[in-house]
Amino acid sequence: MHTGRLFCIWLIALAATDAVIADDAAVERGRYLSGAAGCMSCHTDAENDGIPFAGGHRLETPFGIFVVPNITPDTDTGIGDWSDSEFVAAVLQGESPSDGYYYPAFPYPSYAGMREQDALDIKAYLDSLKPVTNKTGEHELRWYVPGRWAMSVWQIIFSPWDFSPLPADSSETMQRGAYLVRHLGHCGECHTPRNALGALISEQELTGAPKQGELAGAPDITSNKDTGIGDWSATNLELFLDLGMLPNGDFAGSNMAAVIDHTTSQLTTEDRQAMVTFLRNISSTPED
Repeated sequence: MHTGRLFCIWLIALAATDAVIADDAAVERGRYLSGAAGCMSCHTDAENDGIPFAGGHRLETPFGIFVVPNITPDTDTGIGDWSDSEFVAAVLQGESPSDGYYYPAFPYPSYAGMREQDALDIKAYLDSLKPVTNKTGEHELRWYVPGRWAMSVWQIIFSPWDFSPLPADSSETMQRGAYLVRHLGHCGECHTPRNALGALISEQELTGAPKQGELAGAPDITSNKDTGIGDWSATNLELFLDLGMLPNGDFAGSNMAAVIDHTTSQLTTEDRQAMVTFLRNISSTPED
């Protein structure tokens, strides 16, 4: 009887150890994936030395200013009381646990292609952070921008983005690159032009977004040699994603510097090379 109890205790302890190891692995995967997804860059008020992931960053867009929320596990001002299913619905479908649908300043139409397990691993990492109480302000939008009630209709029309399919014989590296660029890294959210309703013009994927007033644009990053980065070598592009160094020896600035610092430079060499493979093979239009 005594031996049997000891055996049961040993099994329980072993199972608990395995669970801790599994949780730790999910947190580590989530740490990496949250970097690939640009979570810290957007959800940190770096301009005012804000705490990472605690929100408050003022995202300027043609539709006004979106104040980015707190995603630490604080239960009052963050996402500490969100269930796994609520988190997945928010990230992949743009559905708020309590208040309808999000504006697409939150790039859920790109994240829609994210694997559910990757989203859950990101949540595991965010849940491991220290909770930060930080109630962020309200959005400051143009008078003509409708309330979030309209986003349910917007989603029916536009979300998720309609990306051109990859060739059937695409390599695993090409597929991984497409996943990183199109979904996790959501590069097109800045580098693809939008229509009047704020939806990406998918037929012009990554061909650049024009400067609008005081808002900076974003360049063409397709393989087009005249307008894009088609004349960059693979080494040029790898160095840019790793160090932010341009082929002429200059360095990326503005918003792209933060992307380099917190996202692409933190990726594995293999993932950066996958992004390079995709970017060097995507044309400026589906017909090219």
